[in-house]
Amino acid sequence: MTDSTQWQTNVGSVWAEEWRRTDRSFADLAPHLEAAILDAAPGTGAVLDIGCGAGSTSLALAAARPTLSVTGIDLSPDLIAVATDRGAALPNARFQVADAADPPPPILGGAHDMAVSRHGVMFFADPVAAFTTLRELLKPGAPLIFSCFQAPERNPWASEIAEAAGGEPLDASGAAPGPFAFADPDHVADVLREAGWSDGHVRDVEYRYIAGEGADPVGDALSFLSRIGPAARALATLPEADRPAALARFHAVLERHRTGDAVTFPAAAWIWTARAGDAA
Repeated sequence: MTDSTQWQTNVGSVWAEEWRRTDRSFADLAPHLEAAILDAAPGTGAVLDIGCGAGSTSLALAAARPTLSVTGIDLSPDLIAVATDRGAALPNARFQVADAADPPPPILGGAHDMAVSRHGVMFFADPVAAFTTLRELLKPGAPLIFSCFQAPERNPWASEIAEAAGGEPLDASGAAPGPFAFADPDHVADVLREAGWSDGHVRDVEYRYIAGEGADPVGDALSFLSRIGPAARALATLPEADRPAALARFHAVLERHRTGDAVTFPAAAWIWTARAGDAA
């Protein structure tokens, strides 16, 4: 589990340094999410990107729909700095350090016409409260589109690697925030309903998770997954004496998933759509 303070400091800094490889890992998922967003996007208005990270989803939408005003928010100042730099040429994109789980900061202005997120909504300590706050940022009937990971067993880039690295089984119960907190669609449907969202619909998307590429794809993948994700957390807690054996197991898993100049894993995500209900 990663708390908000870590996202604002060391975890956010690492993700900011790794944004290129993170975007690469989602490269096969991105077209599915972006198509869903464009299909629901209004012709004009304001869009909010929750947990925008380095800005990829915001920037894709802003470039595709110049008539929209897109605001990306994230807890990490380092990630927001990267997103701001990447979006310098897009006048309809802006980025702001903000917490979607807190009361809306004045900088976000009035009601928005849409909210989106690429894997940025699974880390709320109180998801019902956070999604209630998010709904209050939108106009009634405005769409919400977001993606999240399915169960760990459908994402072996996390489950196999974390096990090899000596980590605990990954929690997909929804009881605690984390990358797999929204793996159970029944749990997510309950969260959305309790938070005042309607017309919830989920789509199953299988994609290829790209962990490493290049002349040494295994080394690239080992470097990447040792810095972010479940394996990184598992390795960080291991006694130093246990690390060599864990890294050897980690390396063997990556070798099994190597094809030519790439290390890839099967992966699965949910893409959710819902609409903001009227204020209570």
